[in-house]
Order: sequence, then C-alpha cells, then structure tokens
Amino acid sequence: MAFPQHTMRTKERRQKRLQAPVISTTIDMGNRKASLLVLAAATMWGCMSLFIRKLTADGFSPFEIVAGRMLVGSVGLLVIMLVTDPSKLRIRLRDLWIFAVMGVGATLYNYFYILCINLSEASVAIVLLYTSPIFVMIIGAVLFREKVTPRKVLSLAMTFVGCVLVAGVLGGVRMSLPAFAAGIAGGFFYGSYSIVGRLAMQRYDALTATFYTFLFCMGSCFLLSDVGSMARTISADPTLIVWFIGIGIFCALLPYLFYNWALARMEASRAAILATSEVLVAGALGIFAYGESAGVLKLVGMALIFAAVIVLNTGKPETEEASDAA
Repeated sequence: MAFPQHTMRTKERRQKRLQAPVISTTIDMGNRKASLLVLAAATMWGCMSLFIRKLTADGFSPFEIVAGRMLVGSVGLLVIMLVTDPSKLRIRLRDLWIFAVMGVGATLYNYFYILCINLSEASVAIVLLYTSPIFVMIIGAVLFREKVTPRKVLSLAMTFVGCVLVAGVLGGVRMSLPAFAAGIAGGFFYGSYSIVGRLAMQRYDALTATFYTFLFCMGSCFLLSDVGSMARTISADPTLIVWFIGIGIFCALLPYLFYNWALARMEASRAAILATSEVLVAGALGIFAYGESAGVLKLVGMALIFAAVIVLNTGKPETEEASDAA
C-alpha cells in the first residue's frame, strides 16, 4: 500500500533530525582528537629544556643541538616510511619550496630566538616568540579565509597575557629596538610553520611533510654548526648519543608528527594558539624540576594559558559558529 505524501515527508524529516547529531558529534570528536594531539606535541616541546640543559652544559651550541635533534628525527621518519610505505618519500619537485620554507623557517625562528636572548633576556624572547598566533591568525584570515571568531580572539588575548605574566615581563624588563625586532622576527618565522604546514598537509601525508621539513632544517643548522667540534665532544663522551636520540624522538619526531596530523584536521590559527601551552609546560617544569621562582603573577599567567586552551575547546564547534554567523 502506498503511503500518503505528507507521511513520507514527515518520516524523512524525522530521519534527518536523528542523523544530524551523529554527524555533528563525529566532526566534534575529530576536532577534540586533533586538539589533544597538539597539546601532546606542546607538552613534549615544553620538556625540551631537560635535554637542552644537559647538552648545553657539555658544550653544544643551540644550532648544534637542533641539528642533532633533526638528524635523529629524520632517520626515524625515514625508517618508518621505508617499512610502512616507501611511496611516501615521493614528492613533486615544484613543491620543494614548501618544505624549504618550513625547514628554513624553523631554523630562522631558532636563530632570532637565540639572538633576542643574547640582546635582551630569555623572558622577553619567550613572550615575543609567542606572538606567533597573531601572525598566524592574520595570515590565515587573508590567505585561507579562516574565520576570526570571538572565541579565537579571546583565547589569543588570554594566551598572550598569560605568556607575559609567566615570563615576568611586568617586573620592569627593558629592551632595545634590535632585541624587539629579533623577537618579533622569531615569532613571525615560528608562526610561518603552521601557515605553510597547512598547505603541505593538503598535498602530502604527515610523514612526508615532516620528513622533508626535518631535512631542510637539519641542513640549515649544520651549516651554522661546527661539525668537527660536535664529533670530538661526542667521541669523548659517547653517552651523549643517548641524549641526542632522546631529544630527537621525544622533542622532534613524535611532536612534529602529532602537530602535522592535527594541522590537516583543524585551522592553523587554532593549532598555533593551542601550541602555546608549551609555555605552561615549560613554566611548570622550571618550577618543579629546577626550583625556579613561582610568584603569584607567574601562577596566574599559567592559569590564563590553561584557561585559554579550555575556552578554545568548549562551546560550539567552529563549523556551527560559522553557520550561525551566516
């Protein structure tokens, strides 16, 4: 027996209502997973000081540490791709510039970050480095037409104020124009990774993008390193190889894989803001592992950064915000 037309339309509407929450939940769960992976990557990067303090004490320069870190990460990625899917090593020559920009950008942000520390103080360098989400949000809005939502602006403001408080800049730190310029340049190149990284993730797998980024960054850093001095130091104390393997796996291979995977599934500006939780981790590590000062302003700043992460990941998904605005 044929059903009346209005009855069939009613059943169709009921089915759509039942299906809609499932689709929304799937999208939201994907966003949550990507956010958690960015936070995991930021946590690993925040723990990098454990390795840097040891390797610096043994005479390695910052560029030598980064070079060794990227060497271990590159070898690890190469092994993974050869075992799982060698075809992921293939890239188009016309896309080499993407990985060059990502790799050289990582090298430049390290250089300007170190320069800012030498010209001013580490606290100032940290704050200026984490101006990167501002550049990412502006460039992402212009190039990729990413939505600048009120939630993003609020979380970005909370993050920056939190970084200022954690670094102790309100204590009266003075800085020169060259130091300020170096810090801003570090933030710009730090943010460029997220922007160009999104373009790379639209064309290649996370393993491919990370591997070639590591190669370019490693090559740039080795050009700025004393390879002979590195070899002599390691030959005098072979246990240093273990420290380089540790910083290569836990502070390069795994976090970059997590971050690049997340970039393919979320907006670059959102990922960049979440990644600033690295400051929270580094601050907590300094307090509990190295006995650094834990003043009220520093604790308030850490709480602000943590709250910014919560603000960014609560409420409606960004897709719903965009539809509501329309």
